Amino acid sequence: MSTSATDTRRAMYAAVCDRLNPDRFRDLLVNLINIHSPTGLERQASEFMAGYLRDTVGIETSYQPMNEHSGNAFGERLGSGGGSRLLLYAPIDTHIDPESDVPWVGSRLRPDMLPRAQIDGDLVIGLGASNPKCMVAGLTEVAHAVVESDIPLIGDLAIGFAGGGMPVSMSGRDQAGMSSGVFHLLTHGAMPDHAIVFKPWWAVFPEEPGMCWFKVSVRGTYGYAGIARGTPGFRSSIVPAATVIQHIEAWLPRYTARNTSGTTVPEGWISAVRSGSPDKPAFPSATTEIYLDVRVNPRTTPGEVRHQFAEMITQIRAAEPDIELDWDMYGSLPGGMTDPDNWIIQSCRRGWEEVEGRPYESTPLLGGQTDGTLIRRLGVPTARIGYPWPPASAPAELNEGLGGMGVASVNDVMTAIRAVAYAVVDTLTRTREELDL
Repeated sequence: MSTSATDTRRAMYAAVCDRLNPDRFRDLLVNLINIHSPTGLERQASEFMAGYLRDTVGIETSYQPMNEHSGNAFGERLGSGGGSRLLLYAPIDTHIDPESDVPWVGSRLRPDMLPRAQIDGDLVIGLGASNPKCMVAGLTEVAHAVVESDIPLIGDLAIGFAGGGMPVSMSGRDQAGMSSGVFHLLTHGAMPDHAIVFKPWWAVFPEEPGMCWFKVSVRGTYGYAGIARGTPGFRSSIVPAATVIQHIEAWLPRYTARNTSGTTVPEGWISAVRSGSPDKPAFPSATTEIYLDVRVNPRTTPGEVRHQFAEMITQIRAAEPDIELDWDMYGSLPGGMTDPDNWIIQSCRRGWEEVEGRPYESTPLLGGQTDGTLIRRLGVPTARIGYPWPPASAPAELNEGLGGMGVASVNDVMTAIRAVAYAVVDTLTRTREELDL
């Protein structure tokens, strides 16, 4: 590359950074938090972002409905031609519904669990502030700065925000979740040459895990509270389930150790237990169900994980012959990875180095799943990059459990989006030939 070309790109990058505006970012983040967007009910937030990108940023944008209640926002600023299409992506749905999730999220809703934004110095607090609302606002700020700087792009800058991004499957909302929105987005015109997914952690990830969801059903007989212990014909399902849970909990760390490789550490957790009816406490349930999420290394298939789970069930049956149980895998999504030497990974790493002022040394192990997994599985080279998480200055109470998903540091995000801006300039000012496309 000639020195003049390098100098020109550096000047364009500086022009974009000069237009990154923390106050504008904060204002958009506040507005987004105040629009409640639980998985499967993202229409209002996505329509808002489609309007914001079109009317405020100046990007040709459309709202892409998936049904009456859910949809995506997609916009694009075209370059002069001959370059690549780069998608900046973040989900837009949140994981908590305040009307129905107490007490499962805690005995009360903390400020970081409410769709009502609060500003505390550098921090913005509210449901989804750090994940995903600041991701949406941060990428929008990058696009806004690119448009304002009016740098001459060769390639096309695409930006997309989709519903259904949380690792859930909402049975009452068309099974929204598990990347349902981004699948619709990409298969309805938004497919790029490469993508950048903005998510927590200040590093560049070339891979992310998938998921397997399992249900273990412990069987007993329907009973009555007045039955004496030891009565023939009655077997509790609930008490033996506690034993099964202990076996599963002992197996999960062994599973993680066995399947850790690359930058993926596939964790697993028991997430729900269901049995009987609180309306009928006099009648012990004949079935107790145990639900868990087991993460899948991209080098391991869901079929292999299912096999490992089956081996564990066989061991439980051998150790506990008096316990009757059955199981099934009721959800799965394979992991995804991009060659670490791919252009978009290396470009984001150069952006990280530009911001940090030092060489990129290593990528930490990670078990968190994002829509980047499916984007990669659809054949799109994808880099995941983000911001420090949880924010170091966040109150300790708000870092419990979910570790600050409802607390965003404006300074942290503004620092991180400079790396994204670098990759945008670095990528979209080159021809397809220069990018090996």
